[in-house]
Amino acid sequence: MFLAKKFIGGIIDVVRLPPARRPLVNANAAQNESAEETQFRKVFQQLAGDDMEVSPSELMNILNKILTKHQDMKTDGFTIESCRSMVAVMDGDSSGKLGFHEFKYLWNNIKKWQGVYKSHDADCSGTIGADELPAAFRAAGFPLNDQLFKMIIRRYSDESGNMDFDNFIGCLVRLDAMCRAFKTLDSDNNGTIKVNIKEV
Repeated sequence: MFLAKKFIGGIIDVVRLPPARRPLVNANAAQNESAEETQFRKVFQQLAGDDMEVSPSELMNILNKILTKHQDMKTDGFTIESCRSMVAVMDGDSSGKLGFHEFKYLWNNIKKWQGVYKSHDADCSGTIGADELPAAFRAAGFPLNDQLFKMIIRRYSDESGNMDFDNFIGCLVRLDAMCRAFKTLDSDNNGTIKVNIKEV
């Protein structure tokens, strides 16, 4: 439990690794992990419990505990609905929960995006203002056109155009999932895809 407390407190800084893979199915694969990944696995085992997967409610508890350590970021907290949505878009094996690699991929992105959030909150208000958001999205890896940016502002920002931390993360998780889905469908890597109604 000591490792989990260190993790929740944000002390363990996880190295960003490749995108989510399927959960390990054999014990031999674990032998090839780096020391840092092994440490992360031990923490994951404590957080995930006996089923070795993180449910939406477990994800909500983990993220909200972390937020209590960061009073400089304004947030209403992660709701069960936002966590269900995050699990749904990250759940590659359709288990309804996040396995080790799925959770690690999400966690590494949240750590990276937390840094983006803090560095683009230029006025230290605890939120990212409408004028700060385009650069924040670009820094997070999502250069958006004006039309998409306006749609995102309407959906995720308050009436003044400011975005708090939980909405910022929720939005980026969905953008990341859409980009990964697009890349999967863009088999010839030409930047365009053709889909039928069954693929939408």
